[in-house]
Amino acid sequence: MAPRNPEQILEAIDAARRIAIVGSPGSGKSTLSRALAARTGLPLVHLDQLHWEAGWTEPEESVWRARVARAAEGESWIIDGNYGGTMAPRLARADLVLWLDFPTALCLWRLGKRIAGNYGRVRPDMTEGCPERLDWGFVWYVACFRRDGRPRLLAALPGAAGTVVPIVRPAVLDALLAERDVQRVASRSPS
Repeated sequence: MAPRNPEQILEAIDAARRIAIVGSPGSGKSTLSRALAARTGLPLVHLDQLHWEAGWTEPEESVWRARVARAAEGESWIIDGNYGGTMAPRLARADLVLWLDFPTALCLWRLGKRIAGNYGRVRPDMTEGCPERLDWGFVWYVACFRRDGRPRLLAALPGAAGTVVPIVRPAVLDALLAERDVQRVASRSPS
């Protein structure tokens, strides 16, 4: 059974060597992934950094897929992001999948705060040369994620090798983030 409360989720996080964090844009994936990387010492991979090249340019599809496959082949990691077409290699190797499944209004609110707070600057989870901007197409994508993106994500989750933990209450995410300064780095022997 998947862990439900923050303490059980933290135990699962400390035991995991490969953690995938998925969910709607604006749900808090990057914030959570940074906190968990600090907690666990696991290498952090932001898919936005792998995907985007300077000037908001997308790589060739084969280059993009190779980047994701290489990241997923790593011995240990936290990979933050969706990019549904490349979900399979990550889910097939993840010990733990944290799925942030929050209401659209909350995700839009958080996206707005992110844009306002970082406008014109490059976020730490983004490629250099890709400053934060207001992209109405992306806002629309977030607005429609529960209708369009969530079903695709749900269809992919059965391919996860490890435990899938849906986080549906923002209070649970807040509790996990409150633990970010606790550096209980689990001993991780190679397997």
